[in-house]
Amino acid sequence: MIVIPIKEGENIERALKKFKRKFEKTGAMRELRSRQAFTKPSVIRREQVKKAIYIEQLQRESE
Repeated sequence: MIVIPIKEGENIERALKKFKRKFEKTGAMRELRSRQAFTKPSVIRREQVKKAIYIEQLQRESE
């Protein structure tokens, strides 16, 4: 359960922003979407390799 402490007189929009940020960090929506359909382990591994290659290329370009 996500708990957001709110100070006296704090704006509700600010509290909502804090909640949204905490909720995004938990990764609950990402997990729900990934569980909607089964993905083969080989496909997951292939995506991870593609992502690793992409990140490595970005790091090499920045150097």
